[in-house]
Amino acid sequence: MISSYSECLDIARQELRLADRALRDEISNYPTPIAGCDEQFNHLLVQSQRVRNALDALDAPLFVPTPRRLEPVSGIESR
Repeated sequence: MISSYSECLDIARQELRLADRALRDEISNYPTPIAGCDEQFNHLLVQSQRVRNALDALDAPLFVPTPRRLEPVSGIESR
């Protein structure tokens, strides 16, 4: 069965939320003390930010500019 694009976006949001939850759990359970040069912890922080950015991008309104004319020299406006 072919899913509509909105179903695909809903699935993507669900998966990203699961990833976000898993990353937050891993970060909160990370052993202390955390050194400033702890590469594994820093990697978790970066991945967590990437997931949140992806979720924000899916939910952000998108403006798609459209040309006023259908073809460059046609003289027909698309209003």
